[in-house]
Amino acid sequence: MSKRDELIAKYAADLKEKCGVNPDMDLLTKVTVGLGPSIYNADSSTVSGSDESELATVKNNYLIKKLGLKDSADLDKAIASVMDTYGQSNRNKYRAVVYYLLCKHFNKASVY
Repeated sequence: MSKRDELIAKYAADLKEKCGVNPDMDLLTKVTVGLGPSIYNADSSTVSGSDESELATVKNNYLIKKLGLKDSADLDKAIASVMDTYGQSNRNKYRAVVYYLLCKHFNKASVY
């Protein structure tokens, strides 16, 4: 089992246990692959739910640039909703899981 496969399994477990979501493994794999080498770096592989600049990065680089959404208050609401689903008290919010949940929220699996 490769390092990436191990991480995907960890992300799937997080989705099931912490978010109560049964993941679409094909989409989760594509989202993870789309993140490239950032998933192997301890700092870039996670998202801080309380850091405004981090959340702005998720909004600008993922929702607007990658998914092609227009900037609006809905994007901020969706990010807040995903952070609540993942659990505000959960210290390790994996970027792949957050992106997967946002992708599902906006029904943008077709991007991958």
